[in-house]
Amino acid sequence: MKKIIIDPITRIEGHLRVEVELDDTNTVTNANVSGTMFRGIEILLQNRKPIDAPLIAQRICGVCTNVHYRASMSAVEDMYGVGIPTNAKIIRDLVALSLFVQDHIVHYYHLHSLDFVDISSALNANIQKANEEAFLYCDNPYRNSISHLEAIKEKLNTFVSAGRLGIFAKNYSNHGAYKFNSEQNLIHMSHYFEALRIQKELGKAIAIFGGKTPHPQYMVLGGVTCVADMLNPQRINDFLFIIRDVNDFINRAYMPDMKMLCHAYKEDIKAKAGYGLGNFMCVGGYSFGESSRLFETGVIRGLDLQNVESFDETKITEEVTHSWYKGEKQKPLDTNTDIHYTDYNEDGSLKSDDRYSWIKSPRYDGISVEVGPLARMIVGYAKNSKIIKPYIDKFMQENNIQIEDFCSYIGRNIARAIEADICCEFIFDFVNDLLENIKYYNDQTCTKYKYDELRKTARGRAFFEVPRGVLSHFVNSVDDKIVNYQVIAPTTWNASPRDENGKMGAYESALVGLKVLNPDEPIEVLRVIRSFDPCIACAVHIVDSKGKDMSRFRV
Repeated sequence: MKKIIIDPITRIEGHLRVEVELDDTNTVTNANVSGTMFRGIEILLQNRKPIDAPLIAQRICGVCTNVHYRASMSAVEDMYGVGIPTNAKIIRDLVALSLFVQDHIVHYYHLHSLDFVDISSALNANIQKANEEAFLYCDNPYRNSISHLEAIKEKLNTFVSAGRLGIFAKNYSNHGAYKFNSEQNLIHMSHYFEALRIQKELGKAIAIFGGKTPHPQYMVLGGVTCVADMLNPQRINDFLFIIRDVNDFINRAYMPDMKMLCHAYKEDIKAKAGYGLGNFMCVGGYSFGESSRLFETGVIRGLDLQNVESFDETKITEEVTHSWYKGEKQKPLDTNTDIHYTDYNEDGSLKSDDRYSWIKSPRYDGISVEVGPLARMIVGYAKNSKIIKPYIDKFMQENNIQIEDFCSYIGRNIARAIEADICCEFIFDFVNDLLENIKYYNDQTCTKYKYDELRKTARGRAFFEVPRGVLSHFVNSVDDKIVNYQVIAPTTWNASPRDENGKMGAYESALVGLKVLNPDEPIEVLRVIRSFDPCIACAVHIVDSKGKDMSRFRV
């Protein structure tokens, strides 16, 4: 038996540790996934006024600020009993959907693509062949001129010759698991650099309504504050101009790259490498028009697409059998954040399999579930969504795969790209709803209320689909003071440790059965975990009162 420890495994989004055991054929037989830094936001919120929670809760993460901000605000609004006007809902949706698109593009190109792209191989690309290769996946490839590809190759050469590889320095050059040819690698790197500009432009789009990003401040109890932007045609046009630009990148770069990925890694797709649980959960949402919505709600067990259960939030529990906390299995708002930490051995291995993560184990009706883009696409397809199903069918027909093939580490990337395409396309419908509502109904952006008359002892909760999956915030207030605040983030679901019955979470389950070509360079493990887009940045760095580090983690 061989053991591999990777710590940390994520590139920029927090501390995640993975320990896998391999048999004599280098197949993963066991896996432990640990969140190794403590998130204490729930504790920080205790004894504060609920109305203060959203601005603090959005600091849970430096990437997911918008979604935590909204979920917290909505949970507090639910607690106080304050609704929001239609315009406010649409604007909140526009910001959220823009973040979906930005997050998915950043994930693939800047957090994950280098698990598939061999930089050293790209330096050997034939420019003319690369130009021709791009036309195999798109009739009008994005920035595919000979001069542009030559410039990209020269830029890469400059990095290499100067020894300034930065994040490129740690990828496994010439690894046998890389399957792109030199020209495909160069095309991907071209889109990698272009995606940096797209990321910046989407940040501008979010800031048009959000005021700034990250950590926006456009939401207040009962609505939004950006009425001047909403009523300014130029601001709306600026927003739409960026979305059209991004839509062009998705159609001519991102989706073609997914076709390229699908073709190059067809064997891994058919082998269902990184399959996971086959259990999926969605809470749906983002309605527009008279009766349309982007995402369906439902729960699927064992990839049984013929039987989609209705989502029932009362079936959610959290337990800490293998987490560094005390407590019993309970409903989210009945749980506490009582710490019970055990350490590692000197060789870096876990001191005990009993407790090994700061992440809790949420379960739905007793089962582990996967949440995120793959779950939304699978549930939408199973429920014959008039929005999702045509996109999935089109990709399957063009690339000769089946719906079951999406349950792989390649399939998660494809599902995420399709979702980005859907969100970007339908943002225009949400803008039309906003303009129509302003023109024919009202320009109200905030609900009027008297704070002194709001209920002060109550519970509130909010469930949203966000880029990485289902996000929920729960608040319990007594006499206008928070006595308990709990968050179940998407990565809490996917990266959860085993439960009391030994059932693995999605990450661990997806690793078992994985074949590793070279244990010294376990790129397959990285691919599987990163296909979920881990976000462990919901951690707080604990310092003492003088600002000194209490502990350091050496990798």
